Amino acid sequence: MKRYKRVLSAVHMVYRLVNSTYNVRELSLRLTRLLCQFIHASSSSVFILDSAHKKIALIASFNNKINMIQEKKIEVNSLSKAEREVSRGASIFAKRFFGLPLVAEENIGAIFIRRKKSEPAFNEFDREMLTVFAEQTVTAVKNLQLYEQQQKIILGSIKFLGNIIEQQGPGATRHASAYSKIMKSVGEKLKMNQDHIESLEYAGLLHDTGAIDVPYEILSKTSRLTPEEFKIIRNHPAHCVELIKPVEFLRPVLPIILYHHEKFDGTGYPSGLHKEQIPLGARVMAVVDAFEAMISTRAYRKTMSIEAALQELRRNSGTQFDPLVISAFCELSAQKKFRKYLSLIQR
Repeated sequence: MKRYKRVLSAVHMVYRLVNSTYNVRELSLRLTRLLCQFIHASSSSVFILDSAHKKIALIASFNNKINMIQEKKIEVNSLSKAEREVSRGASIFAKRFFGLPLVAEENIGAIFIRRKKSEPAFNEFDREMLTVFAEQTVTAVKNLQLYEQQQKIILGSIKFLGNIIEQQGPGATRHASAYSKIMKSVGEKLKMNQDHIESLEYAGLLHDTGAIDVPYEILSKTSRLTPEEFKIIRNHPAHCVELIKPVEFLRPVLPIILYHHEKFDGTGYPSGLHKEQIPLGARVMAVVDAFEAMISTRAYRKTMSIEAALQELRRNSGTQFDPLVISAFCELSAQKKFRKYLSLIQR
């Protein structure tokens, strides 16, 4: 009965894990921790094959202390003999090493668990437990891979729409990819978690798509906007939110886009939020967006240099912008790679 309860508990834990995880990367990391917990292994690892099934695209591992992820593709032939065999579909059950392939219609990866020589050997119940984990994992990985493919298709379509809109305006494209990388870099500097950093990347790519509702005459205008025209421009974040709201995996992006024109002192729009009332992602975008606007060409004012724009950001720290975000942005501006991103959005 005790063993039966452990099996049920394992199934329940994997089920909860699957329903609270939205990408293969995070699933693999968390699964390694569960494996060590339920099978009392000294270490565990999960391999995920690439779409061609010739390379390992992802390796997650855990040694009861450190949880690691490796996403650089590795040739299957470069693995150890045991890992190679399991990754190609074989099962290995030794005293202190179990390897089980993850097989659906085809082999999609492998699970490994190990015990030290000083620890008891694996038994038949441990083998049954690993089989349960493998069965649950296969279904979860396949579903998440399908979900991620759908995400890429939808995101690609919206990005395509955004690129078309960018080309309508005066001058060169915004270089949305560089803008998105700047957002990601600032998020990492602020030690935001991976999900929030991913949302920042998406927001950087998508936040101008609402401009599809803005008349071309306004988008292409080279003189200063009238109050009526500016009011139309102000509404485009809300239009963007309406456009991408039906896409469930982009829901965390919506507050970033909707509130990135709020100001730290509460004088912004659309809701007059201030300080921590403004989502952190929106505070990051406020800085990046303002910087991009300052170094971009406008017919009605001179373009600022990168140094002058940085100085203007510092001058407005604590009023228009979050001081923590300004500090992170300015520190990053001293790095060569980040500086390259800044130059790419200059137009």
